[in-house]
Amino acid sequence: MTTENNDLITGSLPEDALAELREAKKSLEHHGIADRLTEMIGAPITASLRLLPDVAEKALYAAVDKSLTVALDVALRTLGGDSVKSGKPRLLTHKLLAGLSGAAGGALGGATIAAELPVSTVLILRSVADIARSEGEDLSTVEARLACLQVFALDPGKESDIDDDTELGYFAVRAAMAKQIRDASQYVVKNGLADKTAPPLVRLIAMIGERFGVVVSEKIAAQAIPVIGAVGGALINSYFIDHYQDLARAHFTVRRLEREHGEALVREAYGSIA
Repeated sequence: MTTENNDLITGSLPEDALAELREAKKSLEHHGIADRLTEMIGAPITASLRLLPDVAEKALYAAVDKSLTVALDVALRTLGGDSVKSGKPRLLTHKLLAGLSGAAGGALGGATIAAELPVSTVLILRSVADIARSEGEDLSTVEARLACLQVFALDPGKESDIDDDTELGYFAVRAAMAKQIRDASQYVVKNGLADKTAPPLVRLIAMIGERFGVVVSEKIAAQAIPVIGAVGGALINSYFIDHYQDLARAHFTVRRLEREHGEALVREAYGSIA
């Protein structure tokens, strides 16, 4: 009997799988985009949707909703037909394109957000899809493609309307979104994507948007610092996509481990990691 089988029988993951899970949890629970931007800029990013003027907040919500709606369309219409099997060769390309998008954006106002954010969001989504394939996801399924979109809700920030908890863990977010993803998947399989205003799709976008909007507000706060400029805007956008690539790699590592070792065992091991 192999060591791996013995480990599984005693109710624990093999050491190599546990090491992967430990690294995944580090990305999923402890490094929000605000922390990364603070490290880069050298000043704390304390943005909140509540601190934005009403006009700016409405513009941000509209931009987030538009961006995620476009991303949903891209996810369901194009990701499954891509023949690329590994995301590694294209991650840098997506990062460079996102950087150019950030540089072109300049100082972010409401109109600039509306123009720049959908581009960045789709670039991130395609990068996430490449990572998903590299971790063995079958993107011919609607559920796997929606799991790519779900990455936009996984930033470990504390502000969210998904739940009353002050800090949501990774599995709590997945559990909170499970019904919306299931309903959206069933709707698309049955009805296609002709009506993107269908309630199951609108509810899914709204739930993801609550968390993604917080991250976007932090990105805007960083880019609004006067000394940032175009070069800083490009760098911030590169951080932005790099952050979601890290979340995607962790997310799809967890999903692969669940397929290999069972969901219950992986979740138990995840919860035991300090």
